[in-house]
Amino acid sequence: MGVAEIREAVRAAGLLGDGRPVVAMLSGGRDSVCLLDVAVELCGSGAVSALHVNYGLRDSADADERLCSELCEQLGVRLSVLCAGPAPGRPADAGSAQMQGKGPQDEPGNLQAWARELRYDAARRLADRSKIGARDASIATGHTASDQVETILYRLAASPGRRALLGMPAVEGRLIRPLLGVTREQTAAYCAERGLRWCEDESNDDERYARVRVRRGLVPALRAVHPAAEANVLRTARLLREETELLAGLVDAELGGGRQIAIARLGELAAALARMVVVRLAEDAAGTYVPQAGERVEELLALGARGGRAELHLGGFAGAVIDGGVLSMRRLAPRETSERLGAPPGED
Repeated sequence: MGVAEIREAVRAAGLLGDGRPVVAMLSGGRDSVCLLDVAVELCGSGAVSALHVNYGLRDSADADERLCSELCEQLGVRLSVLCAGPAPGRPADAGSAQMQGKGPQDEPGNLQAWARELRYDAARRLADRSKIGARDASIATGHTASDQVETILYRLAASPGRRALLGMPAVEGRLIRPLLGVTREQTAAYCAERGLRWCEDESNDDERYARVRVRRGLVPALRAVHPAAEANVLRTARLLREETELLAGLVDAELGGGRQIAIARLGELAAALARMVVVRLAEDAAGTYVPQAGERVEELLALGARGGRAELHLGGFAGAVIDGGVLSMRRLAPRETSERLGAPPGED
């Protein structure tokens, strides 16, 4: 695909150019540079703003920030720069910032989780300020088809279940991924044809990261098995997403818009549908993914058969409550996940 073909493919997907303002997350890499240029072409520079996060973790961090600043000036785009606080395990370093990042010293999680939370939180705050009239701003990321393949393969290895094979959705609330139909090689060719510079992140070659091991080891191995391996992975994900929408309709019909189900009725359902009902109830209550909840159906049925009131920690922040023969769910506070319902810290 050349420049015109990529722009047309993104336009046809309908995620950009619909009159909504856009906050583009700009790292300075080839994918995000391509995203920003396409967004300006389809939406106009007045509707596009960019966010760059300078984590201060690499020697080239300031050079990356300068590249982003120069690119935005060239394209006529407003740029907000977040200078992050110290990363986990690194000493605090005094400094100024146009947007101040929240320090992660007291937060759990690894370096990648900290960085992800930081940039998405900043993007949401910037999007809240970027409305045009009554139109809310979308948050656009540069995830490509190549990222999609790597995500599916990683999740397949790390977490069982249908969702592992669905990959990243093109639309997730206000978050959009306009480049999911474009490969990493095609974004590089786009930038080269447009004469746009980009920076390289050396962590993309660091095999301490699981995604890099997938990219450098697993993807080439699959390609050696069949040259269309990546395209087949993506097609499988598209087909499964369509089938999942159909299955979600069955869950909707079973719950009828409610947030509970009779234990007796749960026991009558086909095993697959019972799992999906329990997962839906758990995730609606927890507000996040709880795929492991579906593995607890038999325990829930056994508790229900005893009568009376019972509770069960389903994983994550989801707690099942059985009372009067009816199953419902509630969101648990972090402390409850390890204390109230008897799960040892770290079990989930």
